[in-house]
Amino acid sequence: QVQLVESGGGLVQAGGSLRLSCAASGSIFSIGAMGWYRQAPGKQRDMVAIITSGGNTNYADSVKGRFTISRDNAKNTVYLQMNSLKPEDTAVYYCNAYAWVVGRNSRDYWGQGTQVTVSS
Repeated sequence: QVQLVESGGGLVQAGGSLRLSCAASGSIFSIGAMGWYRQAPGKQRDMVAIITSGGNTNYADSVKGRFTISRDNAKNTVYLQMNSLKPEDTAVYYCNAYAWVVGRNSRDYWGQGTQVTVSS
């Protein structure tokens, strides 16, 4: 199994910054793409940013130029640097990883989520 533990959420004023971290642990053989998703109350979970094991990135249009995703493969950790935050960025942010576990098939794994609240 793979455990994803997120940290770094909190309350920030509009225009501020936060940095989210997500560390993967467990019987990991390999990790492919890692990413961040978010879900606001009453809305579906949407992709925010994805990064492949090779470092290629993809962002939602709403965060391009403000958010930066990065990863440390040696630490099995993915980060999301969020700048120029807006109230509409308020949501629970979830970490995702597509991983191969020793003795099991590969699949998606999810973290427990971390709340990000941006006040106006």
